[in-house]
Amino acid sequence: MSSTEAVRAVAPGLTEAQARGLQELLRVSPVADEIAGRFRAAGHRLALVGGSVRDALLGRLGNDLDFTTDARPEQVLKLVKGWADAVWDVGIAFGTVGARKDTADGSFLIEITTYRSESYDRTSRKPEVSYGDSIEEDLVRRDFTVNAMAVDLPGRGFVDPHHGLDDLEARVLRTPATPEESFSDDPLRMMRAARFAAQLDFTPAPEVVAAMTAMAERITIVSAERVQAELNKLLLADHPVKGLRLLVDTGLAAHVLPELPALQLESDEHHRHKDVYEHSLTVLEQAIALEQDGPDLVLRLAALLHDIGKPRTRRFESDGRVSFHHHEVVGAKMTRKRMRELKYSKEMVEDVSRLVELHLRFHGYGGGEWTDSAVRRYVTDAGPLLERLHKLTRSDCTTRNRKKAAALSRTYDSLEERITVLREQEELDAVRPALDGNQIMQLLDLKPGPLVGRAYKHMLELRLENGPMEHDEAVAALKQWWAEQD
Repeated sequence: MSSTEAVRAVAPGLTEAQARGLQELLRVSPVADEIAGRFRAAGHRLALVGGSVRDALLGRLGNDLDFTTDARPEQVLKLVKGWADAVWDVGIAFGTVGARKDTADGSFLIEITTYRSESYDRTSRKPEVSYGDSIEEDLVRRDFTVNAMAVDLPGRGFVDPHHGLDDLEARVLRTPATPEESFSDDPLRMMRAARFAAQLDFTPAPEVVAAMTAMAERITIVSAERVQAELNKLLLADHPVKGLRLLVDTGLAAHVLPELPALQLESDEHHRHKDVYEHSLTVLEQAIALEQDGPDLVLRLAALLHDIGKPRTRRFESDGRVSFHHHEVVGAKMTRKRMRELKYSKEMVEDVSRLVELHLRFHGYGGGEWTDSAVRRYVTDAGPLLERLHKLTRSDCTTRNRKKAAALSRTYDSLEERITVLREQEELDAVRPALDGNQIMQLLDLKPGPLVGRAYKHMLELRLENGPMEHDEAVAALKQWWAEQD
């Protein structure tokens, strides 16, 4: 009997392609069988479950393995200690024990969760966990049917009480229980539906969308940290726009990222302007197309949020035009506020908001008439974000006018070429004045204080304006500035 036939023997409902996918279990079987043997010897059941089974069926199983068991967390700890190369219990309050097993085929990251059910009190941000006694009871509390399949170990019996295999084949997201029960137990599952739509290109069933829409406000009891984690996974997926549209259409975005649906500005026949919402989604897709080293969360957030200042700055001009003056400055402040509320790191908040603030700077370049000084300031202001700013600026062109788009691209090409030339001539990525603070204090006989800062700023301005200066030239310029001070 071939390995494919062996897989189909324990799961006769599988198609040939799915059987080949489940064969991936054979690749991890040494690790899975070893740990299953330890549990069986102790009188416990163990099954591969959830995303691991789903990904095996999709032919994309990695080295992260999820298991479920009837053993309680304290028993799980005893069973994996001495076998695993590392063990951690940070999730033990929720019934989960983590472990790492190193093998000749690489390291496997393992999570073992006790059969459980969990639900939210309507006034609490934390789930209440209770343990179950059967795998069927555990599977019914899972988020979606495609994640409610299991492979019993070590015999590899296929467990699929909620027809997840059928939904996997149809690429549909359904819930094992009713959507209302599932989302009431854990409201974050509504965001997870959007995340799986983005990651797997699956479509939520109509009843799932209806429940998400009706219960959207329930997401507000979930902690900002958990919401941020799901949003990040969605944005880093292959199809983030699909997930974002679902968040907006169901009303979830109004609670977790209200600036996004606010971009759906009303327009009329007298005041026409580009659809800012659709434009922002297009910019996101175009930015993704320019990524070179894998998904870039900072770039994707900046692309999505770059125009969120437009609703607050929209003005109808007397000539029929619509203006959004200083929307980049307003948008940067809004970005900073929203990301802080979602508990992003200080560094990421500053990087994304800075890109939002700078995204219009290139449009002052016009036909390429910037001075070298202006180019230096562009590079200096962008700092380490320059490559991302290049991508964001290029992505921000969504015009259907091919000639206009080509002209913008050529103009930006010329700016990048000028940056390259200046880099070869001077240290453009780390522009510093010819004199540092200690030299300034010595030359002007000053002690540390605001005057030194003013002098340093003046010398930096000269460096940006005129390029590199010789030491004697810089000393003369400093003394001239000092003589002109009150």
